[in-house]
Amino acid sequence: MSDLTIRPAQGRDHDAIWSLLEPILREGAAYALPRDWDRERALAYWFSPAHHVFVAESAGAVLGSYYVRPNQLGPGDHVANGAYATHPAARGRGVARAMGLHSFGTARALGFSAMQFNLVVSTNTHAVALWTSLGFSEVGRLPGVFRHPERGPVDALVMHRSL
Repeated sequence: MSDLTIRPAQGRDHDAIWSLLEPILREGAAYALPRDWDRERALAYWFSPAHHVFVAESAGAVLGSYYVRPNQLGPGDHVANGAYATHPAARGRGVARAMGLHSFGTARALGFSAMQFNLVVSTNTHAVALWTSLGFSEVGRLPGVFRHPERGPVDALVMHRSL
């Protein structure tokens, strides 16, 4: 999307970010987060103090959000971790790809040398394809660790890339 702007999230973005997160949480197929979280709990998590939160917008509408944080503490804090949410109506328009690329620059600017996702649900084929196309490698497979609401226990991938 040529008119997409990615900027740090602000308090005024909370309603828009909740509109992104709520359907993802309720579906229960992508995040290892409780499906019944309310707006307050979900936003408290998304805006945790260690999270650097951004929104992707076009024509004043928030189409996506992501955060970057340290994957681990102490000796593992040089590797970033992140989470990404795209509005259902904006999927397939390059918003997630743009946020992914932006997050790499954000992570580098914050001093991270790599990025690792600890739990990419294997049945989330769009996410797996996106991250693979952006240079991530599958470095591990965790058998049956994600309770998919329709498929039962499914594998999760650990994905990694250098920055």
